[in-house]
Amino acid sequence: MTSTVLIVDDDADIRDVVRIALAQAGFQTQEAADGAAALEAVSRLKPDLVVLDIGLPEMDGLEVCRTVRVSSDVPILFLTAQGDEIDRIVGLEMGADDYLPKPFSPRELVARVKAILRRGGTIPPDQPLRHGMLEVDPDRHLCRVNGAKVDLTAREMDLLVKLMTRPDQVHARPALVDAIYGVNVHVSDRTMDSHLRNLRAKLASAGCDDAVETMHGIGIRMGPCRGAAA
Repeated sequence: MTSTVLIVDDDADIRDVVRIALAQAGFQTQEAADGAAALEAVSRLKPDLVVLDIGLPEMDGLEVCRTVRVSSDVPILFLTAQGDEIDRIVGLEMGADDYLPKPFSPRELVARVKAILRRGGTIPPDQPLRHGMLEVDPDRHLCRVNGAKVDLTAREMDLLVKLMTRPDQVHARPALVDAIYGVNVHVSDRTMDSHLRNLRAKLASAGCDDAVETMHGIGIRMGPCRGAAA
């Protein structure tokens, strides 16, 4: 059975990013733009998890969490402004299950959602991604080429998982930036080029020099991952 996640944020752009990321991961989603609508949706929909922004107008996320906890133990993942440590601590003390500071990586958000639901037994663990001689286990932050471990940074892992999830699709650079860094975050082309260059070099060093292809003027996609030519 597909899990349902309620997304609560007054910023429509952030709701879109969260909705798209969760939908790509196989979740059903519902949305609410304010605290009152969130409380009504929790009562009516009985979601499996709530992604809840703390900085809501009128009734903030802390008040929503406090009210929800009177009658429901639905898991709650808080979205918080960068550096709001007090709000995070208060939220966790109120019964939130986890928090994620903005700006956030959509893949990290999905990983946090899955981790919370796995702890509650709602969803099973993910299966590793496989493509050619390449295997990636996002939950364990593990990458292997022909069984040999390849050490990747968090950004490199995010980038590789995004590409491997749809290996035949050409991904435009702005979409890759949004997937790795979140929306409304300025990242230069040189930074993305650096991630791609480092990722290619590490995979090539492990024996897979055809893992990532650049389609000039279009974007990036997975290569065949058959390894170095003889």
